[in-house]
Amino acid sequence: MMSRPRWIGASLTLATLLACASADDDPNAASDGASEYLYVWARDASDNENDFLAVYDADPSSPGYATLVSTVDVGEVALAHHSEHFMSEGDRLFVNGFRTGRSYVINLADPTAPFVERAFTSAGPYSHPHSFERTANGTVLATFQNRGAPDSPAGGLVELDSLGNFLRGTDAADPADPELRPYSLTSIPSMDRIVTTTTDMWTVMASSSVQIWRASDLTLLHTIVLPPGPQGDEHLDVAEARLLSDGRSLIVNTFRCGMYLLTGVDTDAPTIEFVHSFPFESFEAGDQCSVPWLRGEYWLQTVQATHSVVVLDVSDPRHPRQVSEVVLGESVNPHWLSGEIDGDRIVLTGGGDWLDGRAVLLHLDPSNGNLTLIDDFRTAGSKHPGVDMNDQTWPHGATYSAVPHGAVFSR
Repeated sequence: MMSRPRWIGASLTLATLLACASADDDPNAASDGASEYLYVWARDASDNENDFLAVYDADPSSPGYATLVSTVDVGEVALAHHSEHFMSEGDRLFVNGFRTGRSYVINLADPTAPFVERAFTSAGPYSHPHSFERTANGTVLATFQNRGAPDSPAGGLVELDSLGNFLRGTDAADPADPELRPYSLTSIPSMDRIVTTTTDMWTVMASSSVQIWRASDLTLLHTIVLPPGPQGDEHLDVAEARLLSDGRSLIVNTFRCGMYLLTGVDTDAPTIEFVHSFPFESFEAGDQCSVPWLRGEYWLQTVQATHSVVVLDVSDPRHPRQVSEVVLGESVNPHWLSGEIDGDRIVLTGGGDWLDGRAVLLHLDPSNGNLTLIDDFRTAGSKHPGVDMNDQTWPHGATYSAVPHGAVFSR
């Protein structure tokens, strides 16, 4: 449940973390367009206290760099899951507590005093929202996993207003893939298209498709089942789709560590083909490839089997080529990535050993794809990089260890 990470402990040294970094690179170098804040959506590790959004100072030139600025308690135990994948223009951030079905619209006009502007559960007949993406006119597209109770029939693609009120929606169910459940989405306004992926967050079904929709009226146009890869199951549990620099084709990854190229999205005969796989041993044992980040021609992928973040050059998308890797240490399981819109830093969350309860930053060199750990973004006195959310007394008035999940930079 909840993106299926399996986090276990082990030892780690900083030397292991930096083993793949070039000695000539400065992992602490600030990029042009560095974001001022980092927003981290988190839950109580014991699931007893309320979920909250934490705001950290992410400005390398600030005296308060890597310190906590503020928090906003959402008022209930929601079991924090995804936020939006990146901070859109405007002052609102949608965050989600998938298992409870609750989502929240957090106003960040003043990052020192954020507040919950609205909370919602369902939208029309649809329940258990998962992912959100803004449109050019300020509305929000969302994937809803179900219609009704957990793991009831497939939900749909929904458009909400800026506060999460239902505007319209279309069912995703299609006999081409009877086990599909809408998971994530990527909007392509230039082609009047939306691409959604399919993974069942309740882990009952094994979805294997992408869906293509006409954005203007939310009409479902195609449900395309992914072909198996060499291992035979790389096509299952389809995770994310990212639009490539050509503006027309997309790379799609799966939780079972396959990569696929989707083309012809705006035609009557779109195609999808297997192009790459990452190391993968056993989905049941907890291996997975989770939330990626695409920066220019570089695809960043969390790979739990190797406990690392891998960078691929996808300038030739049919032949991805690895250019760098940050190994995080045995049993450390990376999960979530999100990058700056105008900069070169990436935030990582996950779990296992030292990564439990931390949000860490990475730096991507846009000239060559070299990825390094940013060592000085750390809580004062901590042995490990990143902001430490373990055993903290929070500004909203409670003391507990927090588990970060979704995390995004301010614009």
